[in-house]
Amino acid sequence: MTPSNTLRDANWRKSTYSGDQGACVEVAAVADTIAVRDSKDPAGPTLSFSPTAWAAFAKATPIADAA
Repeated sequence: MTPSNTLRDANWRKSTYSGDQGACVEVAAVADTIAVRDSKDPAGPTLSFSPTAWAAFAKATPIADAA
């Protein structure tokens, strides 16, 4: 488990595809973990994944056409 103070100080990133619609997640690389949280609730719960699991998820996720 990643300590909460480490997550609080993490460099959280949101996709540029997210826009201002509010239905976004943020991700942060913390030590050997990829943390994911709801951008509307930054103090709320997080999910943690290994870099390998996150890479597999990202590869399997289709990228929507931005046009």
